[in-house]
Amino acid sequence: MSTIVTEVIAHVRGELARTVVGQREPLDLLLVTMLCGGHALIEGVPGLAKTLAVRTVARLLRLDFHRVQCTSDLMPADIVGASVLNMSSGQFTLRPGPIFTDLLLVDEINRMPPRTQSALLEAMEERQVTLDGTTHALSPSFTAFATQNPVEFEGTYPLPEAELDRFLVMIRFGYPDAAAREEEAILQRYQDGFDARELERVELVPLPDGALAEARRAVAAVRVEPALLTYIANIARRTRDWAAVSLGASPRATIGLMQVAKAMAALDDRDFVLPDDVKRAAVPVFRHRLVLKPEADLEGVTPEQVTQQVLASVEVPA
Repeated sequence: MSTIVTEVIAHVRGELARTVVGQREPLDLLLVTMLCGGHALIEGVPGLAKTLAVRTVARLLRLDFHRVQCTSDLMPADIVGASVLNMSSGQFTLRPGPIFTDLLLVDEINRMPPRTQSALLEAMEERQVTLDGTTHALSPSFTAFATQNPVEFEGTYPLPEAELDRFLVMIRFGYPDAAAREEEAILQRYQDGFDARELERVELVPLPDGALAEARRAVAAVRVEPALLTYIANIARRTRDWAAVSLGASPRATIGLMQVAKAMAALDDRDFVLPDDVKRAAVPVFRHRLVLKPEADLEGVTPEQVTQQVLASVEVPA
């Protein structure tokens, strides 16, 4: 594996562990999202350090960071900005919104009305926004992390499939592990003076400028053998005719599965993909994309279960 990728992974993992206790898999998926240049949907109840983790990643990677708190009255201009008349020149100039950043945290995205949600689609797919017929480029590093609360549905708007498909992965944060005494470790950190609201006072060591871009190029160059390309395609095709599924994985999801598998290989310090990398990548890539039939929902079937069943049914290349 490229030295720069190994350094970025080790450094970000180590520094994240200084601010967030536990959550190893979710934190790795945050890093995978950054290495792939994608976007992530983060799900978890309030108070699980979702915002803290994203802020820490932005700081470690030397990225500009903005946060949007979604409400039912949020307008598209509140995110993308607006054209404002300059009285002295008589011309309209752009007043950029928070979307003009490197890393955007969209908090409680399912409280954002559909019209405003649609304003994110162009930015997420094309890394640009169009205002009054003029196209404005976003940062090449633009990444959106959107959070949603899985237990509150009053005053929320379900995300349409077209928007869900633009998220590379769905990351789930869980409660601290009791066996590992993670909650006690959190309490001890705060007892010792740590305060998540004053992250700037925590002495984290950022990476050099350009490290993320170089690491992304190295991850993109990870080798995928032709047999594994067929394996990935077969997994995606199998979801489309699975009995419990009404909407399977799209070609965008297939590409995402390959990209995340390559990043998983990089996490293990390899420059080639193994079938196990594909299996590890499948659940976070598919869990928000598979739409189950109503009868499967009533029986308690989950997209994660379907994904595991699909993986077990597809022949693994030798």
